[in-house]
Amino acid sequence: MGRRSERLSRQGVLASETGDDDVIQVVSRAFDVLRCFEGHEARLGNLEISNRCGLPRSTVSRLTHTLTRMGQLVYLPRDQKYRIGPSAVAMSTTMMKGLQLRNLIRLRLQDVADQLPGTVGFVIPDRFHLVYLEFARAANALGLHEATGSRISMATTAAGHAYTAALDPAIGDALIAEMEGELPNGAKMLTPRIEANRRHLQEHGYVVACGLWSPHINGVAVPLWSPQYQTYVVTTIGLLSAMYDEQRLHREVAPQMVELAAALGSLLEGADGDIFSNRIERKSLPVTTHNNNKIIKTGAVNELEAGTRRPRPARSVRAGDGRR
Repeated sequence: MGRRSERLSRQGVLASETGDDDVIQVVSRAFDVLRCFEGHEARLGNLEISNRCGLPRSTVSRLTHTLTRMGQLVYLPRDQKYRIGPSAVAMSTTMMKGLQLRNLIRLRLQDVADQLPGTVGFVIPDRFHLVYLEFARAANALGLHEATGSRISMATTAAGHAYTAALDPAIGDALIAEMEGELPNGAKMLTPRIEANRRHLQEHGYVVACGLWSPHINGVAVPLWSPQYQTYVVTTIGLLSAMYDEQRLHREVAPQMVELAAALGSLLEGADGDIFSNRIERKSLPVTTHNNNKIIKTGAVNELEAGTRRPRPARSVRAGDGRR
């Protein structure tokens, strides 16, 4: 049991994404059902849930009955549908303890959004998608408009390509292999780019994706290790391709995103310390990286283009426990 827990921590992804034989399918399917309720007010019947998560209706019926008895769902007799129950809401309120940290993250995102006319986001993985935990954009931002809680595809976004590139190769390959069974088109988009993404991430600390989700949107994303979630989270930005072609992304956007990731990495690693009682100031934030123990200031001149040392996102190089 200890070895199994250690393995899950080392991988930083759900066990179902690795093809492990010790995954309890009924638990995995129960969470698939709960994922169908994207909003607190969502009301779904068994047939709708079956269509959304690809499970037989008879299986969904048994799962919704059990989840209702547990308080995770509530049955609405008049509508003959279900909605999220009090137990699920109570569990989610524990996330509110991190609200102050999220406010600090939002301020950092806004600093970048005030300089670039796009949507800047902080996303966390959820199987084959990523979910916006926080976002920011300038008042005159054009193009991509996301919101907290929005789900985006792992296969068609810069954030998804950065996340899969950051994973240990064996784990990333297993994730793509599982995606082939459920989202074959998504796997086809990731597979030919994964090696190039890994190399670019190792060399430069970020990933660029142009026109994957829409021919009008280009993006830059930087993954960083989250001690809280024991996996990689991603900071990303989407911009109009007419304004920011690939060369301009590398030249003007990527340096700011790498600096942003370094600042967010510092916030995440200090989340259990004094960060909840300190007010963030809109100025250069000293960040200590794990790679060279040097201080990087977010207002300093970026050295990516100079070809010298670069500020890597937290835990972006391979660690002894299997992380990259």
